[in-house]
Amino acid sequence: MFTRILRLVVIGWIVSMVAGAVAALQARRRIGPDTPETADDIVASAIFGPLDYHSTATNLRGGALELWYGGGVLDLRDATLAPEGATLNVKVVFGGGQVLVPASWRVITAVSGLGGVQDVRGVKDLPVDAPTLTIAGTLIGGGFAVQSEPDEAMNAVRGKIDEATETARGKIDETAGQVQDAISKATDSGRAAADDAVTDSLEIGSDSEMTPAT
Repeated sequence: MFTRILRLVVIGWIVSMVAGAVAALQARRRIGPDTPETADDIVASAIFGPLDYHSTATNLRGGALELWYGGGVLDLRDATLAPEGATLNVKVVFGGGQVLVPASWRVITAVSGLGGVQDVRGVKDLPVDAPTLTIAGTLIGGGFAVQSEPDEAMNAVRGKIDEATETARGKIDETAGQVQDAISKATDSGRAAADDAVTDSLEIGSDSEMTPAT
């Protein structure tokens, strides 16, 4: 019984890894390349890799940030928000990192899922008309720290993310290869069975033609 449960767990893990890899590759094709750093509507992503995006927008209205098994730093310190503020929509699947913003910005979070965004700047008494950045979206197994300066802890985290990313990529490549081999073997077996069936059918037909009618 224990062996059967363990086998099911391993199969479930393999299936989830392959499914995650497929979903991540689909996300990469859907998102496309990052926008230029001067864009007022930014698009940035990290799919099985590091995030290192530095915005210099002069009228930042918002944009989209998507992370799949990756993370790093989104640096907005040299960007200027639009007068009405900006909304950054995030989608994170096992990733995260830092969002760097000026100390004068107000940051509002409206995220859901198994993760979160925490403003660790300790800013207080911002004016009513302070530039406002809203971070909204969904996080699954990840999160962000909002800061005004990068720290050594984040550099260590980025190193761990890089290591984990390489490990995950290797596991996925290995698993994908195993799945492909299994598919190839099943295909070859099916093709051989079909060939045998055709051969048997031809032999039976040939025997029937050679048998004289009574």
